[in-house]
Amino acid sequence: MKGKTLASLLRRLRELRDAHGLTQEAFAELAGMSYKYYQAVEAGRKKELRLSTLERLAAAYGIEVWELLAPPMPKVRLTAAPKRKRQPKR
Repeated sequence: MKGKTLASLLRRLRELRDAHGLTQEAFAELAGMSYKYYQAVEAGRKKELRLSTLERLAAAYGIEVWELLAPPMPKVRLTAAPKRKRQPKR
């Protein structure tokens, strides 16, 4: 993984772990990997992750890999939709 993708993944992993109140050690156990390996992943020292590793990480949270890698939804506030101009009839 490179640059923005890796940074996004690492941020998502930490956010998910924090949201679930898990330590790195507790999450590594849930994901079926060693604590030291997961620690290296989250710290960004493992830059080339296999698909099987991503699948384990996602499965531990009950989500799909695409959800793990998906960008965050933009925070928007809906306002009244602008009125459209009527098109002349042809």
